[in-house]
Amino acid sequence: MTHPQVEQVIQKVDDFLAAYPTACQYDRLRNLEKKTGQPKVYFFFAAVTFMASVIYGFGGMKLVSDMFAFVYPAYMSFKAIDSPDATDDTQWLTYWVVFALFSIVESVMSFLVTWIPFYYLIKVCFFAWLYHPKFMGAGLVYKQVVKPFVMPYFQAFEQTKPQKKEE
Repeated sequence: MTHPQVEQVIQKVDDFLAAYPTACQYDRLRNLEKKTGQPKVYFFFAAVTFMASVIYGFGGMKLVSDMFAFVYPAYMSFKAIDSPDATDDTQWLTYWVVFALFSIVESVMSFLVTWIPFYYLIKVCFFAWLYHPKFMGAGLVYKQVVKPFVMPYFQAFEQTKPQKKEE
């Protein structure tokens, strides 16, 4: 007999699996559940744990944090491209500008990564804050950091463009 809260979690995860049957291989999990008598949620957690371990084993926490910062925003960007609403386009375009700038700075300052404790955990939290719909951190970083420092250079570049020669 399991605890009622554990049963609730199992039911919620099962509902999630049922909502995305193709992505979660729901039919295969249901067959495993019938053959073994164990809830399909256990097999799902085992598969997720195995995949996370393999990813961590291949690339360490850097790969995990990079995938965290890329996969969900890329998925949402694809959805935003197909939506008629321009607000989500702006949100994800802003995110990618901040992401690119962060990636460049991280690459140049890579020697500092070893000196910052829990750097990759901090990075994961930072990117979650950047793209989470509740916080919209990318817009704040763009308005407060990127725009004030980068836009003056773009404006200066626009003003000093070479003029076309008249013949």
